Amino acid sequence: MRQTIFITGTSSGIGKATALYFAENGWNVAATMRSPEKNTDYSQYANIKTYRLDVTDIASITSAVDNAIRDFGQIDVLVNNAGLAVFGAFECATEGEIQKQVNTNLLGVMNVTRAVLPHFRQRKAGRIITLSSIGGIAAFPLFTLYHATKWAVEGFMESLHYELKPFNIKVKVIEPGAVDTQLTESTIESKSSTLQDYDQYIERVKKNLLNSNPTNYDRPIDIAKAILRAATDQGTKMRYPVGNANVILMLRRLLPLAWFHSFVSRSNGI
Repeated sequence: MRQTIFITGTSSGIGKATALYFAENGWNVAATMRSPEKNTDYSQYANIKTYRLDVTDIASITSAVDNAIRDFGQIDVLVNNAGLAVFGAFECATEGEIQKQVNTNLLGVMNVTRAVLPHFRQRKAGRIITLSSIGGIAAFPLFTLYHATKWAVEGFMESLHYELKPFNIKVKVIEPGAVDTQLTESTIESKSSTLQDYDQYIERVKKNLLNSNPTNYDRPIDIAKAILRAATDQGTKMRYPVGNANVILMLRRLLPLAWFHSFVSRSNGI
């Protein structure tokens, strides 16, 4: 019997690569996104079905989960992938930008996870795989809101993995570094029309980000392969750093904190 994976945020980037990779490896795929009517990339795959889901909309989550279970019989793996990043000085962020960041990256993960948990618990089986980031372990300038959500996701998932053990539900966290994806299209740049004190600082950091070599980025397919490893791994491993994230994690663990802070500052031209 084919296993079924339920993925959020599959219209592009990592989510899309994961949906296609799992389908090509014989899985049933419930590919969810906010506007499935605009996506025809999955029409040639008999084992992919698309569903409307907005991680900030409880009704759409419930409907997508129920319909996927109806269509495929069960869900074996949940992948919390949908997310966005707010870039800019924290003081410049609006209340709306703060809420959107938290509602999508943190509360969205909680919403979808809570919707799938009764199904997993009743079956006494299931895996929850959540896309975190190197940004959930180490912090970098001008991503204060993004880091706040990813560090929270790391703690949420680590705690959850203990309480779900009695139900044979495994919790896994994927930690990519820089990925060559459309994340930039899901990045909101926070700007203030009245506060210019951070402008020069922001421009220096942006210049270094834009000048970074994209050939050093991981590809979405690399992340999809890590997700498949997490979905099939029979061991107890919880965290799966991917590609260039391993270098940053090694430096974060081995260097004195002051040295690591200096490394991040120099790398960002500050």
